[in-house]
This record gives sequence, C-alpha cells and structure tokens, in this order.
Amino acid sequence: MAPALLSLLLALWIDHRFGEPPVAVHPVVWMGRCLAFCGRYTVRCRPAPAFVLGALAWIAGAVLAAGLAGALQALALWQFARFLAQPDAGSALAAAALVGAMAWLLKSMLSWRMLREEAGAVEAALGQSLAAGRERLSWLVSRETALLGESEVRESAIETLAENLNDSVVAPLFWFALLGLPGAALYRFANTADAMWGYRGTHRGQHWEWAGKWAARADDALSWLPARLTAGLLMLATGRLAPGALRREARRTPSPNSGWPMAAMALGLGVRLGKPGVYTLNASGRAPLAGDMRRAQGYASKVVVAQAACALAAIVFIAWIEKC
Repeated sequence: MAPALLSLLLALWIDHRFGEPPVAVHPVVWMGRCLAFCGRYTVRCRPAPAFVLGALAWIAGAVLAAGLAGALQALALWQFARFLAQPDAGSALAAAALVGAMAWLLKSMLSWRMLREEAGAVEAALGQSLAAGRERLSWLVSRETALLGESEVRESAIETLAENLNDSVVAPLFWFALLGLPGAALYRFANTADAMWGYRGTHRGQHWEWAGKWAARADDALSWLPARLTAGLLMLATGRLAPGALRREARRTPSPNSGWPMAAMALGLGVRLGKPGVYTLNASGRAPLAGDMRRAQGYASKVVVAQAACALAAIVFIAWIEKC
C-alpha cells in the first residue's frame, strides 16, 4: 500500500513541478512509435485480416506495456518489503529509487499540467487574433480549424479540456487505484491506440475502419466508468447537479464516453459546446466568452484534486479488504 500511495503523490507532484518527460524518454511516445509501426501493415490489409492483425497487435502491445509496468511495481514492492524487514541505508536507497521510478512511470501515464496549459494557450492566442487562435487549436484537435469562428475555437478548446480531463487524468488514476501501475499503463496504451487507429472510415488517405476497430472498442470499454466518474465530479465541482440533463446531452455525441465530461462542462459553465455539423451540447446555452476558459480550468482542477483523493482512498480501502 505505501509504495502505491507514495508513487501517486510523487507522480502528481512531478506533473505539477516539471510537466512532461523529454520526448526521447517518454513511455507514451514509445507506445506511439510501436503503434505507428504496426499500423503501417495492418491498415493495408483487407477487412477481416486487418481486424485480426489489429487485434493481435493491440493485445501484444497491451501485454508488453502492462507487463513491464507490473514488473517494475513487483520489484518496488519486493524491495520495500525487504527494507521493512531489514532496514538499512542500502535497502532504503533501493526502495526509494524504485518507488521514484514507479512515480515517474505513473506520471508519464497522466498529463494534467500540459492539458491545462495547452487549453489556456488557445485562449491566449485568441486574445492576439482569430488566426492565431485557430492555429493554436490545430495543435490539439484533428478537425479542420481554418474556417472556425472565435466562439467555435473557444468551444473546441473547452471541449478538449473536458474530454481529455478523463483521458489524461481521471481514467489513468482510476485504473491505477484499481489495478496498480499495470492498470494505468494498460489504459494509456489503449487510449493511445484509439487516438492513432480508432478512426471511422478513411483518415489521411488510409481506411482504418477495420484495422482500428478493436482498439476503438477496447478504449470505449476501459473509458466507460471513468468518463461517467469525470462527469459526476464536474457536476459536483460546478454545483450543477442535473443528472437527467447530463444524460440527455451526453447521448448527443457519436462517442459513448466523450460526451459525458463535455456535457457536464457545458452545463456547468452554462455555455453551448459543439462540433459543427456533428452535435451541439446544451444548445440553449450562450456562446462561451473569454473568461469561460479560466472557469473551465478551475473546475477541472477541482476534479483532479477530487480524483486524486478518491484514488488514495481506494488504494487504502483495497489494501484493507485484502488484509481481511
């Protein structure tokens, strides 16, 4: 229990103090490179072979990511137990190093500081010009930004903050609390695979419908509970407790999960959010204003704190259950 609690607290501190690891040593970047390599071959196949190969590649990558994380966690737990049994300087240093390694890897699986800063950077760019705001938004979203108006740019940035609040913070912490470091690594691999493979139809000239179907469904399954948890925490943070309205608005998006935190944010802010030609959330709300991004960041920060507290409590509770 103690290594998990320490690594979680240290991971959050590392994210707050330092942000993202360098690209060369970022585990999620390594996952992305492996996925890109495999995807070059699976996407070229006919539908049935593409689905089978995509599923097998996903399973192999998931086992590798979770297995390596599990090996590190097992080693850290063993060394920590060894230190408790025979406390000395050497075992203390080894235990501290391994817990630190766990914290660094867990931090790599979540990304709150970067998400907050990148969403805020879109608003700052909009303060300069609409063109600058569009350009900065294009760093965050796959949709075409060249024709978006100021309100639409702001809507997209707030949506990105809300959706990725689940993907980049709540879900990794949820799975870490439930399954330890392997759970966080598995979720991050699944989410990265969905971002790279989980397209419907054609993306950049390649047809991903079948090659990425397993990855998309796996991410849907692993994100189902955390997305609803994120929405619930956002409702509490904003003080807008309207589960009926939340359910109704969340169902307007094509995704079974991303609509929940986005709808909660739209209702909490009292604004309209949407993707042109696809969906509109809280259609009766006003267009978002410049100050709404700061409010959205504040609500999201409360969710991060609440989810961290929930994860810590869950780790303690699970450890207590195991002892009983």
